[in-house]
Amino acid sequence: MKILLVHKFFHPAGGPETLLFDSMEKLRSLGHSVIPFSMQHPKNVKTEYEKYFVSNVNYNDHSRLPWRVAKTTLRIIFNFESKKKMERLIKDVKPDIAHLHNIYHQLSPSILLALKGYNIPVVMTLHDFKLVCPNYTFLRDGQICEECRGKDFYRAVKYRCVKDSYFKSAVSALEMYLHRGFHTYIKSVDRFVALSRFAQKKLTEYGLPSEKIRYLPNYVDMPDNKIDSNPEGYILFLGRLSEKNGILDLTRAMRNLPMIKLKVAGVGEQEELVGAYIQKNGMKNVDLVGFLSGENLREAIANCSFLVFPNNCYHNCPMSILEAFAYGKPVIGANLGSVPELVEDGVTGLLFEPKNEKDLAKKIKYLYDHPQLIEKMGRNARRKVERDFSAEKYYSRLLKIYEELIQKTRDKACKDPISKN
Repeated sequence: MKILLVHKFFHPAGGPETLLFDSMEKLRSLGHSVIPFSMQHPKNVKTEYEKYFVSNVNYNDHSRLPWRVAKTTLRIIFNFESKKKMERLIKDVKPDIAHLHNIYHQLSPSILLALKGYNIPVVMTLHDFKLVCPNYTFLRDGQICEECRGKDFYRAVKYRCVKDSYFKSAVSALEMYLHRGFHTYIKSVDRFVALSRFAQKKLTEYGLPSEKIRYLPNYVDMPDNKIDSNPEGYILFLGRLSEKNGILDLTRAMRNLPMIKLKVAGVGEQEELVGAYIQKNGMKNVDLVGFLSGENLREAIANCSFLVFPNNCYHNCPMSILEAFAYGKPVIGANLGSVPELVEDGVTGLLFEPKNEKDLAKKIKYLYDHPQLIEKMGRNARRKVERDFSAEKYYSRLLKIYEELIQKTRDKACKDPISKN
């Protein structure tokens, strides 16, 4: 089949992009044609389809010129260029199905109208909570916030939930009111993919039709090399150094655990803050190793004792937890969002009370002091990903969704032969 994969970035930028490129490779290996649609960028991976990509736009441009502000606002709400180029791509390649990932702002929901106009079935993976929360995360001032309830988006303006800006919050709220009012996503998307049971429940609670949502979690490739049964004695944090990932909470907890070494793998907006805290308190047990990828990342996971995931917000099937499990490493995670679905307390790791540094320190010390428990939980974690989060299981279920929607579209076309196709 011809599969149109849509995501606003087409260069390595984070977890969703890593999954995108891996998905393209695996689908092609299964004999399918994959056509990307994205935004132009100097770092983009080369592709024959780049002529269809939407022109680059930087929403971090702080220009106050009225005409530029108006143009940017319009593109966020409805990008006419995206719709036009999507229609051109559909005419030229005639895809069987479209799978959307992150399209917000740079591509905009305008592409949905193009896809529906040509009767292309649409699957959309929801990597976050953008369809029901203006700032994607349900996080405000470091605390969980659900005041918008999937409909009262004016509250985001009140609290400056988007980039701590009244204007950006207002634009996001307006965009959501318009597309909610016109049912743009609900009418145009045939299947929403939720990455966790938690997300599935939360999205349904705030207005997405349950019959359109399918639970399909992320997958992880099993490492080829033998699992290291003799870790080097350090624990690992893997992810963006941000408030939502709780890196400051973890750093503060480690102040009371000078005998345990923590490696922090990642970069982010709180990197300087964390570094300053480490220096101020003379902490020798926390090592900021920066962004890791490839073999360096694999070695960091394989050689640690266990991973710590101190999230402060609702995460959706975090890849770092699955990657740790694949290497037979247990995880200590906050009892929040989808994390308890992965980290079964006492089985594949330990849970701690969110934002409770003392409880986090207590759990770290307990697990670190029980190497036999680390090994046992690690084996359980490995079995869990082999059973529930393999690439084979993921693509079997994903292709079943594709085939179901394609057949449904063809059956409908037979009954109603008038179509742009």
